[in-house]
Amino acid sequence: MLLIHNCKKILTVLVLVLFGGGVNAQGLNSIEILTEAYPPYNFRDGGILKGIAVDLLVAATHKMQTPIKREQVKLQPWARAYRKALDGPNVALFSTTRSAERESKFKWVGPIAKTRIVVLAKKSSNINISSVENLNNYNIGVIRDDIGEQLIKEAGVSESKIQRATNANSLAKKLNADRIQLWAYEENVARWFIKTNNLENDDFVVVHVLKEGELYYAFSKDVSDALTDSLQKGLDQVKSEPGKIGKTLYDDILSNYL
Repeated sequence: MLLIHNCKKILTVLVLVLFGGGVNAQGLNSIEILTEAYPPYNFRDGGILKGIAVDLLVAATHKMQTPIKREQVKLQPWARAYRKALDGPNVALFSTTRSAERESKFKWVGPIAKTRIVVLAKKSSNINISSVENLNNYNIGVIRDDIGEQLIKEAGVSESKIQRATNANSLAKKLNADRIQLWAYEENVARWFIKTNNLENDDFVVVHVLKEGELYYAFSKDVSDALTDSLQKGLDQVKSEPGKIGKTLYDDILSNYL
């Protein structure tokens, strides 16, 4: 019986070796990978998904020897994708700001990049936010379930002052049209949407910084540690290997967008 048991163990090891790690390869193919329009980190351009986070994910999975294709990533509104990642099973979501409120809700791989969640206002409004309490004096636009909404709520802003939307284009237009006075969002992404709506970024200013942090890939809690550990190693390799333009392959990716 001992001999049979040992033979089974040896056979299992051989299968894992022959098929490239087995559980990691199978796991990646069974993961539903979700993202939103969040440029320059993830967005669709000419029907192709691209951005810092998308390019980094593709490069990291190549290092894992289990490459994914961009076509495997689904673009969805943030609130819907966020709920799917919370509920699972087998869901990955990016780019997700890692925060204390979210820490225990996901498994994390990253960081993708540094991030700054800010409150923007029209320069002509002359709004001055000297403390978080001042935020309650204004109508604030947020994306539902976005980190901006979560931070605004943590700051004690009244529900009556929060205006939720499903996309950033509408909030950029509302801020410009004075239908909201403030917009809580990631700074680089907000600036991107201001520009793509043919507005001038110089006409908008940061009046308060809600959080400085980092963006990550967030996985539903049921995803195996083996898979997330393997992806983390792949991502670390991209960040350490020499690049063709910059110091590292990661720097090469950043140079395409920033």
